[in-house]
Amino acid sequence: MARAFLFVLDSFGIGGAADAERYGDTGSNTFGHIAGACAEGRADREGLRKGPLFVPNMLSLGLGRAAKTATGFCFDSGGKALLASAFHGAAQEVSSGKDTPSGHWEIAALPVRFDWGYFPDTVPAFPAELTEAIIREGEVPGILGNCHAPGTEIIERYGEEHVRTGKPICYTSVDSVLQIAAHEVHFGLERLYEFCKVVRRLVDPLNIGRVIARPFIGETAASFERTHNRRDYSVPPPEPTLLDRLTARGSRVIAVGKIGDIFAHRGISEVRKAAGNMAMFDKALSAMDDAGDGDLVFANFVDFDTEFGHRRDVAGYAAALEALDRRLPEALARLREGDLLILTADHGNDPTWHGTDHTRERIPVIGTGPGFGGDIGLRTTFADIGETVAEHLGLARRRHGTSFYETIGGHA
Repeated sequence: MARAFLFVLDSFGIGGAADAERYGDTGSNTFGHIAGACAEGRADREGLRKGPLFVPNMLSLGLGRAAKTATGFCFDSGGKALLASAFHGAAQEVSSGKDTPSGHWEIAALPVRFDWGYFPDTVPAFPAELTEAIIREGEVPGILGNCHAPGTEIIERYGEEHVRTGKPICYTSVDSVLQIAAHEVHFGLERLYEFCKVVRRLVDPLNIGRVIARPFIGETAASFERTHNRRDYSVPPPEPTLLDRLTARGSRVIAVGKIGDIFAHRGISEVRKAAGNMAMFDKALSAMDDAGDGDLVFANFVDFDTEFGHRRDVAGYAAALEALDRRLPEALARLREGDLLILTADHGNDPTWHGTDHTRERIPVIGTGPGFGGDIGLRTTFADIGETVAEHLGLARRRHGTSFYETIGGHA
């Protein structure tokens, strides 16, 4: 048997989604616009980074080829050659929405064919009966916010009142989500988690994808800061995913980052978390060391999305891509005969785009492993990724995706 490693660069879309117009995202391109900004000097920041985007290791895996497949965008590779064992392509999402659960579930070979519930962009955003139930069953004196808002902005706006009154800050976005911000000390971290579990139950009838705990620290609006103790309370997938199929047959699925939360901890053998992309990469490397035959390491690098995409920080996003790229050789050095490594994304979050929300984009599908290589073209669903991993790890085929294992030279 073999091992597989799935690394998700959260929100690193490459543009070109055929249905982007439906989401108001026609023309969005996370990779393309970051690269363009870097080339023009608009992503230079003293002490952080300067000049054209420099990601030679991802280019050696076919990132430039994937971008061309997705949109026709040509990224100057500086003459960087492809690894002989690299494969590359792009994938189009078929799931409803452009959110984290939909993208990850589809990667794990389970597209979301139903429509999530959403809260309107009104004030208040939540139905009165839901708000009343949250206050009553959550045993709080009231809630603050009750609107669409960026997370850091709403903490600055309501944080001091929250500390003074004990009312949690509840807000939403264009995603199917209800987020709850509360102070780790004054409200209590464990109390926030328990409160979120209550709210998770209350929003189930509304088909809301996630309730997210957003703890923060600090004493004034100027010093408030979100911590890495975020926790997502997700709806469980309605059918078995790749993860369930693996654990059911006795393989291990090691979840790095927020993967466990995204799948409601179904099909997860072990969770490893850390604060920040680089610490998360350390966890991913140790998981690669520990993985045995038939195991999957599934890692999410969330900072691209939360710290830079939503905050429309082009320079920060570019620097984060370059930092992860510098460390990719450490992962490549751990690959042995029979291993498969795939780098991909779950949606876009173009930091040059209007607003602060995700963008509907195609995703890169690039990777390597001893004996692999080739052009997988444009895949019609993210589920092809999951079915390829499934075939590589010796699982029977399922109906939602088409494996490209044979295309890249695999022989199950």
